Amino acid sequence: MITSLKTRYVKQKIFFSFVNLASFAIFVTLIGIISFIVAQGIQAISWEFLTSPPRDSMTKGGIMPAILGTFYLTVGAIVIALPLGIATAIYLAEYARVGRFTRLVRVGINCLAGVPSVVFGLFGLAFFVIFLKFGSSILAGSLTLGILILPTIIGASEEALKAVPQTFREASLALGVSKWSTILRIVLPNALPGILTGSILGLGRAAGETAPIMFTAATFYTARLPASIFDEVMALPYHIYVLATAGTQIEETRPLQYGTVLVLMVLVLSMNLVASALRISIRRRKRW
Repeated sequence: MITSLKTRYVKQKIFFSFVNLASFAIFVTLIGIISFIVAQGIQAISWEFLTSPPRDSMTKGGIMPAILGTFYLTVGAIVIALPLGIATAIYLAEYARVGRFTRLVRVGINCLAGVPSVVFGLFGLAFFVIFLKFGSSILAGSLTLGILILPTIIGASEEALKAVPQTFREASLALGVSKWSTILRIVLPNALPGILTGSILGLGRAAGETAPIMFTAATFYTARLPASIFDEVMALPYHIYVLATAGTQIEETRPLQYGTVLVLMVLVLSMNLVASALRISIRRRKRW
């Protein structure tokens, strides 16, 4: 018996040592990548770089149109995907019965989550840009990115709704409150931190995707800012791709490439921090 306990203890120590080592390796890798990007890109960061458009074949100037374009596309994607994602999650968690149709819906969501982003881009090109005649525009890009992040938001929102104790629903229904009012006033407010988690993940992915916007919204270069949702825009991910692969002065634009990567990283991190702070604030006000 004692020998068996010692063996289990040794196995447990080995397992936890492996887990800690793996976590440390991931942390060191992350710090290394961030440090490399900061070291390479900080030299390009200046007020002119952040507030002016590119010039001289994009070897000089800044990335203001790309920053605004990324912001427009990301916000547009969340505005489109969040209501649809929450509505679908409410149906699956609160109304759907176990059956063939529900299983089919879940399979479809899981399949969407595993589809490569370039496929979403081609779909957006065929449906939004050509069939619906939106053209290469903020609207087409936002719709494509919204569909891309929809499975993430649905999954996180559904789990957040299921995590709300069933007694909350039963107490509300026992007082004569309708089911929809119970969901709207009791379930959703308590599930909001989890829903925000899905939104955070969606924000990060939408801001960093290149393939979907390459076919639907992004342009190689434009010095003017968009005037409507039907205008095409520059975007940071596509701008990085262009600087790194196009033209004959790739080495000359190398500092601008890393500077743009650094700005994109800070932009995504800032969005995540704001959403995380909001989630933490809401969670602290919860009573359960």
